[in-house]
Amino acid sequence: MNRTIEANFFPQAVESIKENACILIIDNNRDFTRSAKLALERTGRYFVCEENDASKAHQTAQGLKPDLILLDIAMPETDGGEVAAWIQTDPALHRIPIVFLTALVTAAEGRAGLRIHGHPFLAKPISLPALIKGIEENLPARSAF
Repeated sequence: MNRTIEANFFPQAVESIKENACILIIDNNRDFTRSAKLALERTGRYFVCEENDASKAHQTAQGLKPDLILLDIAMPETDGGEVAAWIQTDPALHRIPIVFLTALVTAAEGRAGLRIHGHPFLAKPISLPALIKGIEENLPARSAF
């Protein structure tokens, strides 16, 4: 997989992204995104970027071109459904898998295979093992760089 990154937009990503799956977390809760980023990066398998402003999420995704997007549904002003629609209509991004994060449904509903706007979801609060499992189940196969 060849990835073009705007070096000025995400300079720290250039080296890390060559080895690890790139995950973009879009959630207005900074504490959640920070703790998820740190926990996922500690595994050594992921490079994680955070976006806490839903109105900037599309631009961030365009600059990063992540392998997978974790997207909160309930955010102020712009909800996750709108962000997902922007991403899906962008020819450069429409193939990136989106996994919704939400406290609006239960983990049992997620395990039952229910989808929101055609996307899988993970119920909040979420444990690190459940988050990793959700990422791995939806992460596209990666080819060597």
